[in-house]
Amino acid sequence: MRRNLKDYLTIATKGLAMGAADVVPGVSGGTIAFISGIYEELIETINGLNLTFFSVWKKDGFLSSWKQYNLSFLTALFFGIATSILSLAKLIKWLLHNEPLLLWSFFFGLVLASIVHVAKQITTWKPKVLLGIFLATIASYFITVAEPLASPDSNWYLLFCGFIAIIAMILPGVSGAFILLLLGAYQTFIDTLNQFRDGLLQMDFDLLWQALSKILIIAIGALTGLKLFSKVLNWMFKHHKNMTLSILTGFMIGSLNKLWPWKKVISWRTNSEGTEIPFIEKSILPSQFEGDSRILWVLFFTITGFLLILILERLSAKKEK
Repeated sequence: MRRNLKDYLTIATKGLAMGAADVVPGVSGGTIAFISGIYEELIETINGLNLTFFSVWKKDGFLSSWKQYNLSFLTALFFGIATSILSLAKLIKWLLHNEPLLLWSFFFGLVLASIVHVAKQITTWKPKVLLGIFLATIASYFITVAEPLASPDSNWYLLFCGFIAIIAMILPGVSGAFILLLLGAYQTFIDTLNQFRDGLLQMDFDLLWQALSKILIIAIGALTGLKLFSKVLNWMFKHHKNMTLSILTGFMIGSLNKLWPWKKVISWRTNSEGTEIPFIEKSILPSQFEGDSRILWVLFFTITGFLLILILERLSAKKEK
């Protein structure tokens, strides 16, 4: 596929959106990839990566190898993801702390429309497809209500967290950030990002090395999980697409519980800045919400998120035609 600079800027922008979603517990970067039309290419490109890259490089040259493995696509996408995670993490955290109702309602509308978008692509509604939706919904729901574990204490645990979280991050409807929260590694991850950013800005090499050592461990686990799981997803899309779409639909339906704007805090945790923030929450009705439920604003941002996906879907369909 021949692409120009504008195409790669568009891919990087989609990466920015994926990165922003991935830092929010409950929102999946995989969902953004799916609705923006790059999901299957992403999975197929990752699945195609292997050590023969170096053989092709040696035989036909670096540029030939680079093009064959679609690395311009991956570079643009992951540049956008990394830029977004490093630059928007503080903004997302601020919104979660100061405007949680509006932020969650926007993402609720976004995922709600994504469910419709994915379900529309199911061509045959057989009993096994309905069963797949049901079981995936139940599994995803129980992930959202699971009690988080203790913080990790070892490098092996960070490796494991990277492996599991990256699988969730590329799976529509399952939030990698929320999986990190369940595993007790979310605060460590955010602290590491803050250390890395501060180390770069202050040119503090000790701080930078501390962050890089943890990032490297998490990255090794993530790359391993990404490579192994992409093979499964790529095979499922090619041989059992309807069933795969039904499972993804179910995962997104189940994840709506986490995105429901009105919640009651069951317990609290201390974040990387020493501030008490919600740890375990329960979805409640607006009438049971303590404080201003802001129903009209919540509806506005839910509809905005929903319409955004519909617009993206229309633009994508128009581009294909």
